[in-house]
Amino acid sequence: MIADILQTLQTHHAICEEILAVVSKEKLLWQDPEAPPSFELYQTKKKLLPQLEDSLEHLKACRIEWQKMTPQERAQHREIGELIKQTQNMILKIIVLDRENEQVLLRRGFGSPAKRVTPTRQQPHFVAELYRRNSS
Repeated sequence: MIADILQTLQTHHAICEEILAVVSKEKLLWQDPEAPPSFELYQTKKKLLPQLEDSLEHLKACRIEWQKMTPQERAQHREIGELIKQTQNMILKIIVLDRENEQVLLRRGFGSPAKRVTPTRQQPHFVAELYRRNSS
């Protein structure tokens, strides 16, 4: 069981490394103001998506098995906890880089109008006003 969990985590970590590499390449590409979107990187992302979904399904099953174990049993396998932390940190990097890349795309006009983020007007005391309306 532990070997399966470790293998699943390693596989997921490898997929996340591939995604990080693609997102990092995209960031480098966007450093050139004249660079168009890369169809090759898009295809790579599209290829990785089913792999990621499959990996997540395996992770869900492993999570259930991991949670069935006692804290003492889990403490004996520190490598699993370390791999989880490394993968979580990598996922955060991916999210940040992808968000930055998305902002560059939107600024350059490559995104669809439905996905464009428009700044909203600040509404001071919005929550207080909600409470006031709902308390009467």
